[in-house]
Amino acid sequence: MPLSTKQIENAKPKEKDYKLSDGEGMFLLVKKNGSKYWRLKYRFLGKEKTFSLGVYPLVKLSTARSEKSKAKLLLNQGIDPSAKKKADKTQVRLNTENNFKAIALEWFDIHQKNKVERHKSRVKSRMERDLFPTLGYLPINQITAPVLLEALRAIEKRGAVESAHRTKQIAGQIFRYAIATGRAERDPTPDLKGALQPPIKKHHAALTEPRDVGHLMVAIDNFNGTIVVKTALHLSALFFCRPGEIRHLKWSDINYEENRIELIASKTKQQLIIPLCTQAIALIENLKAYNGSSPYLLPSARGGSRCLSENGVRVALRSMGYDNDTMTPHGFRAMARTLLDEILEYRIEWIEQQLAHTVKDPNGRAYNRTKHLKQRTEMMQAWADYLDKLRDKALAKNVVTGNFNRA
Repeated sequence: MPLSTKQIENAKPKEKDYKLSDGEGMFLLVKKNGSKYWRLKYRFLGKEKTFSLGVYPLVKLSTARSEKSKAKLLLNQGIDPSAKKKADKTQVRLNTENNFKAIALEWFDIHQKNKVERHKSRVKSRMERDLFPTLGYLPINQITAPVLLEALRAIEKRGAVESAHRTKQIAGQIFRYAIATGRAERDPTPDLKGALQPPIKKHHAALTEPRDVGHLMVAIDNFNGTIVVKTALHLSALFFCRPGEIRHLKWSDINYEENRIELIASKTKQQLIIPLCTQAIALIENLKAYNGSSPYLLPSARGGSRCLSENGVRVALRSMGYDNDTMTPHGFRAMARTLLDEILEYRIEWIEQQLAHTVKDPNGRAYNRTKHLKQRTEMMQAWADYLDKLRDKALAKNVVTGNFNRA
């Protein structure tokens, strides 16, 4: 006879556990401590088994009967409800362990640990602000291209198109890590090609007119900051390598026998050789007398164990009157490239090699690090001499625009 709600409420504990049948194998198990459990007794493949339907009063009588009906339906389909429930719990656990956020944080700990703090902070911020709210608790293997696109479109809507593309790149790295570790089958980011608004390319501001460059060199000579920052400004102009490469230069990078600096380009990860002009040698010798105890040519003001901060040269330019729309630390590269090509008329492949860009020969092969080294050594000295002449002309208020190329 089916149970009533009143019977269930009035069922009191006894010295031993006992059962109250509701029919069709369903019963209420009343424990001697007063707890009440819904159970379903059934047979599967000839074996008697028991299936849990919940705990009373959290699971009411009507709900327990509904769960019984679902279990019976599974049995009619040849499915063991107990085995399915166990499998579902396992899947929930795996989904929790393998959700996007968990894997993203795992990827971050492994692949970002050796990155500079500013870069790590940017990546972490993009994940937490733009990816986790939408994708964080989704099983990574269930995230499709449209689902990812929805998260990226939200970034676009706030006008951060470039950030949307960078966040897509981060997501792609996370998906590829999940594939490599057996927790995802594919990376949906390639499916989004063309789906996002194209980023607006913004070039780094740079001075490219000889007259303006001459005044810049005068301003650098007159800069009243520390010797480290002043030298960083001079070397930025002379070497025109990437700002991070300037800041991270070490004494061990200098090959004194060959009068050159040998380092690994930060972007291409290929060795870059910077021939030392006489002006650079004088700057370095002066710097060595000042801070030779630090491993860095340009140490931080906070201690020699760290290099000059990322904002050191930028702040110096601001103090000299050059705002971010006029000249940037990266702008020294565009400045050199333009004037070496258009005024000094050096071959573009020599300039590109010195900029640590990948340059290929007519057969499509990338030039090695020492290719055109003799010519580049001459070019670097000519560039330094040209900067001196522009400075001298600016001081004389008669800016030169002639060709200072080799005879």
